[in-house]
Parts: sequence; C-alpha cells; structure tokens
Amino acid sequence: MAALRRTLHLASLAAGTRRTVAGSLAGSCLADRSLWDKLHAQPRQGSVRTFDWFFGYEEAQGLLLPLLEKARAACPARVLDVGCGTSSLCTGLYTKCPHPVDVLGVDFSPVAVAHMNSLLEGGQGQTPLCPGHPDSSLHFVQADGQNLQPVASSGSFQLVLDKGTWDAVARGGLPGAYQLLAECLRVLSPQGTLIQFSDEDPDVRVPCLEKGSQGWTVTVQELGPFRGITYFAYVIQGSD
Repeated sequence: MAALRRTLHLASLAAGTRRTVAGSLAGSCLADRSLWDKLHAQPRQGSVRTFDWFFGYEEAQGLLLPLLEKARAACPARVLDVGCGTSSLCTGLYTKCPHPVDVLGVDFSPVAVAHMNSLLEGGQGQTPLCPGHPDSSLHFVQADGQNLQPVASSGSFQLVLDKGTWDAVARGGLPGAYQLLAECLRVLSPQGTLIQFSDEDPDVRVPCLEKGSQGWTVTVQELGPFRGITYFAYVIQGSD
C-alpha cells in the first residue's frame, strides 16, 4: 500500500487537467483498461506531449545506455517497453540514444497507442520525431502485456522495460502480475535484461520476482530521489 500511496501522490502533482482523473485512482482498479483510456484521453497543457508516472527517460538513461552499449552486437538492439502508456521512455530512447535501437512500445490502451503514434508521426501539426541514430526505429502497438504472443516472439528482445506496469497489474491480483513477468521473460533473449522500475520496497518485490523468475538473477539498484521519492530498478538477467 505504501507504493500505491506514493503513486497517488505523484498523480496529485500532475498537470492541472489531469488532477481530477488522477485523484480518482484511489478508488479504482489500476488494472482496468477503461481507467487508463480515460486518463490518456485528457488534454495536455502547452508543449507537454508525454506523461510519466514515476520519472522519464532523462532519469533512466544512466542505467539504460550502458546496457544498450553491451547489446550493440544485436545492431540494432531490440527494446520492448511493456505498458508504455504515454511515457517519454520510448521516445527518449528513439530520439536521444546514440546507439542504434529498435524500440517497440506496447500498451493495452488504444488511446495511449494512438497518442504515441501521432506524436511519432507528427500529427496535429507537430514535427515528427527524429531518431538519435540513423538506424534506430520506433513503433507503438496495442497489446496486453500478459499475452505478447501477437507482437513478440520468444527471445527476441535484448532489453525489456516495465515502468510501473507490474504495480498496476498487481492491483488486480498477483496471478496477473506473474503472467506479465512470465511473458516479459519469454520474449527476453537469454543474454538480455528485464528492468522493472517501481517505488515498491525491495523486501516486498524481490521475493515475488525470485519466485516468478527462477533460473534468472534478480538484483536491485536504487534510483533518485526524484521529487522527494526514492525508486528502485529491479534488474533480472540470465544466470551465468
């Protein structure tokens, strides 16, 4: 519950047009797609075109770039962001990563996917996004993280990112969260890395991850504090 309270605190700091919707999260199931459709449909103020619950690409790049440097043998490294929403994680990787990356953002909200595709393509009079490396690519697809079969084959990604998606799915029950984890590990290459970003304490999250990822190694890195909140990167990699 501490993690949920911190998430709701972040929601209260969101732009004014989103405060009403974000405030309603306290009485809602965060695994409910209609809730996220409503949230992502809210208008954005000014030039802000993405929305990050915890933090964005700028805060995560120090962890991500060294991993992508090591994965350059794939050329481009394939990156999957599960439950991407309208976060800046995918767009930041695409526009700012100096290494070639093939980024796929998936979300079960068609509203979020439509917004991100519009952002990518320069819809509504905006300038299309430009890649940070000429060989980089970015795609957004509607898909359920608990069933990635339609969009991702086994072992096809060098890096899989989950920023708050486990947290949301777990509100609907841990079986759904374990299914999400199983799918992330299925599509991850044997030498790849899965990172869950969360504000949930390690003494709660790590036993769950160790249970659901037997044969993989789970480590924790502390991030932040950002806006007064400490976050954690739960890093899951193949055992040597």
